[in-house]
Amino acid sequence: MAKFSPNRNRARPQQKRRTRQRPEAAAEVSTPPPRKADTGRPTQVEFHTSGSMTVKQLSETLSVDIAKTVKQLMRRGVMASVNDVIDFETAVRVAQDLGFQVVRRKEQGAEKSRKSMDGENLVTRPPVVTVMGHVDHGKTTLLDTIRNTNVTAREAGAITQHIGAYQAIIEDRFITFLDTPGHRAFTEMRARGAHATDIVILVVAADDGVMPQTREAIDHAKASGVPIVVAINKVDRPEADVERTKRQLVEAGLVIEEWGGDVVCVPISAKSGEGVPELLENLFLVADVNDLKAVPTGPAEGVVIEARLDKLRGAVASLLVQQGTLQLGDTVIAGSTWGKLKAMFNDKSERIALAGPSTPVEVLGLSGVPLAGELFTAMADDKEARSTAEARQQEAGRSQLSLSTLSNQIGEGQIKELSIVLKTDVQGSIDPIRNSIEGLSSEQARPKVVLAASGAVTENDVLLAAAHKGIVIAFNTKSAPGAEQVAEQEGVAIQRYDIIYRLEEDIEAALAGLLKPAFVETLAGRAEVRAIFPAGKQGRVAGVLVREGRLWKGAHRVRVVRGGEVVNEPQIVSIRRFRDSVNEVTAGLECGIGLQPFGDTQVGDVIELYRREKTS
Repeated sequence: MAKFSPNRNRARPQQKRRTRQRPEAAAEVSTPPPRKADTGRPTQVEFHTSGSMTVKQLSETLSVDIAKTVKQLMRRGVMASVNDVIDFETAVRVAQDLGFQVVRRKEQGAEKSRKSMDGENLVTRPPVVTVMGHVDHGKTTLLDTIRNTNVTAREAGAITQHIGAYQAIIEDRFITFLDTPGHRAFTEMRARGAHATDIVILVVAADDGVMPQTREAIDHAKASGVPIVVAINKVDRPEADVERTKRQLVEAGLVIEEWGGDVVCVPISAKSGEGVPELLENLFLVADVNDLKAVPTGPAEGVVIEARLDKLRGAVASLLVQQGTLQLGDTVIAGSTWGKLKAMFNDKSERIALAGPSTPVEVLGLSGVPLAGELFTAMADDKEARSTAEARQQEAGRSQLSLSTLSNQIGEGQIKELSIVLKTDVQGSIDPIRNSIEGLSSEQARPKVVLAASGAVTENDVLLAAAHKGIVIAFNTKSAPGAEQVAEQEGVAIQRYDIIYRLEEDIEAALAGLLKPAFVETLAGRAEVRAIFPAGKQGRVAGVLVREGRLWKGAHRVRVVRGGEVVNEPQIVSIRRFRDSVNEVTAGLECGIGLQPFGDTQVGDVIELYRREKTS
């Protein structure tokens, strides 16, 4: 749970996938004994883990005076007025402080809640399909072939705008394809709580067979729990070996139907179109078996596919509507951004006014650029949308899911499984370490290795750990560029070891709920010094290019690295872009920064900003 400051006038909302630290003030709160009902047990109150509520709503739920609720919040260091929003964890703790026994009901999702309210309005919706696989195995060619063989011939080649998804009509049935970049975006969405895909097409080239990225795609798809349909591509090539590819699929954990499994497998040639109609037919069969439904009425809900900042049009976001109908002029909130929709376009760049379930659209009018995978909701009240977005913007940082935080959760009985993404320096280390980890267990929890591979820790590894609310263990290996930044963004700790018995000791202690808190460093920004300039009274400034993350004025956890060694640990006292003084600069931009002390900072040095946080 996020830390609260008494100087803030708004409490922070809950982020569903984040584990928060208790407020420091909470340690000073003495919880009163639970009030007893006639049964002799504390009075029960049911909370749904579906986000935040106002102080007034909490008081009404508990049937207690608002002043009493506000007073209890103040004791916990939360300064909130009657209409301020508080997150779920804070609401639970306040209710417990006031003597209630809280029954937590996990969020069932918009679809289930709508089913209960609008069961008669459910309609069959088009399936949403993601194509994954190894590079150069034909994913893009397959998507292009399906797009161009769309039975509405007038649409062929008419798509002039990439919005991350498109819809095709096959024999009078719609189907939506997400053509975002592979399993990176797929897992990024899952890491943020979004479940956008109904079916995964795994493309495997018959001449290459199962490759490393194929295995990685299989791990990510299986972890999501969605059906997988295998398309064995390039079967028309002389060197194609379909039977060998099928054997490799079985070895990778996918048993196809003709060999007694439940995975649909279709041989195709994406280039010539051979087998593509059969693949589409099987996609619809899988969709029919899964009985995909949605409520087309009411406010729209869905997920952000991708977003960018356009110099002429401002924030541009691609959305996938999952429930309800999105209308031009709706007020939408997505993450910490909000706005009234000024324009909507379909995948053919045509202006539209309505978009129903499973429809991808591009929209203009948001206040900023939301993250891919953020959930969006259409809201009736502009004021409420703005206040909710502002409250989310106030949230600073994120507690990392380290071994010690997960150990605390295990000790409190909150989780029963410790998910681990294991990366080692060499292939030969994988099996011994994996077997060692999986051999450890306790009465409280057991470990689960969701991915084990050799090589550097990548962004995809971090995203997979985030999707499982787990950690990354790096044994004698480093992180690839960008992985540390993604780890900070997603709140995932990368635990590093070079001695196996220490790894075993930590995991054993974590599974027993006994691992002590520790401090971790997370990279917040990295810049390369390109030039040194004289700066009058300041002495000198460094002209830098920000490579990762961001730099901000006033940062005091800064180090200057040269040849792998730290040569200076200054503060950033000023940042200038051209002639303007700014407070922050993000990746991809150049700026001049003043350091105190400047030291002997030189061209070629790397400047790193980091955070040091308690992980419990």
